[in-house]
Amino acid sequence: MMQGNEAITRGALDAGVRFFAGYPITPSTEIAEIMSVELPKVGGKFLQMEDEIGSLAAVIGASLTGVKAMTATSGPGFSLMQENLGYAYMTEVPCLVVNVMRGGPSTGLPTHPSQGDVMQARWGTHGDHPAIVLAPSSVLDCYVLTVRAINLAERFRTPVILLPDEVVAHMREDVTLPKKVDVVDREAPHVPPEWYYPYDDSTTDVGPLAPFGTGFRFHVTGLTHDRAGFATTVPAEVDRAIRNLKRKMDRFRLDIIQVERVHLTDAEVVVAAYGICARSAEAAVLQARAQGYRAGFVNLKTIWPFCFKLMQRVADTAKAIIVPELNLGQLVREFERAVCGRTQVVPISRVDGEAITPRQILDVIAELARPGGTT
Repeated sequence: MMQGNEAITRGALDAGVRFFAGYPITPSTEIAEIMSVELPKVGGKFLQMEDEIGSLAAVIGASLTGVKAMTATSGPGFSLMQENLGYAYMTEVPCLVVNVMRGGPSTGLPTHPSQGDVMQARWGTHGDHPAIVLAPSSVLDCYVLTVRAINLAERFRTPVILLPDEVVAHMREDVTLPKKVDVVDREAPHVPPEWYYPYDDSTTDVGPLAPFGTGFRFHVTGLTHDRAGFATTVPAEVDRAIRNLKRKMDRFRLDIIQVERVHLTDAEVVVAAYGICARSAEAAVLQARAQGYRAGFVNLKTIWPFCFKLMQRVADTAKAIIVPELNLGQLVREFERAVCGRTQVVPISRVDGEAITPRQILDVIAELARPGGTT
């Protein structure tokens, strides 16, 4: 029996995280509490910082020394982290940021769920940059996707965001954790220190990252930089640096995107959801099929990059796609962009601090599935 936030800490420790800096905030505080106890047991370091700005700054610094590092927060703290998050994207420093979503804007509903940070997780910091954002829908997901998030951060030298909502983070479930997990470590340099360039993508889109303090001296700046890390305004160098941030993930898009598909083969109505809404969606789809409706389900474990090609294929056969979200409609706009009007996209929104129920989704499935049905 394990809580979602507890599973996140277990996953982080098993994936090799040895540094945590954060500031307590509901509903993510359990992650910091558990890390403060467990990290010293494995030789790690825990810091309670003065605020969320300093927290992510400390995480970036720790990561540059070669340590797998993370922080955890919620909406107001995540807003404060945006400048340093952009710095981590530009400097290509791997780290994990957990944002346990709660009601907003501002202080909002600290102890109630929301999914209002979906677009902020993608576009919160300024400039052109890619983003990897994972969304667990169960306690087991909290563990598995935390390990995956850290592995992706190390593989692609980038921040990765884990985006559970309050219900998933605080629910308790029976879980059987894997006895062993695959762990990815960032690539180390294969050249002497005098030949090393921290942003050399000549042989691969993801260059090796040398730990500070090991004889490799290099420059780190949030300014657009050349392959040595020094600021530049040379157009060709600027173009290369910005395009490579995107290119290094575009090449491996299929490795990054992870979705669960249920009963899609014959589905006329497909429900696509993430987080706690995915639990209600799956229950509704199973009930609908028991009643004779041809319903299918897509659980988006990866929100960003968005699964455009999959949803385009779904649009070729389904008469409607239902998108339940605990917001006024954020990811639903990506579904609309993907299907380009080839099928109906139906949002279900709830912003009163309560979860969408299976009955709410089932009623919409039934309405759409009947002959000539629209909603």
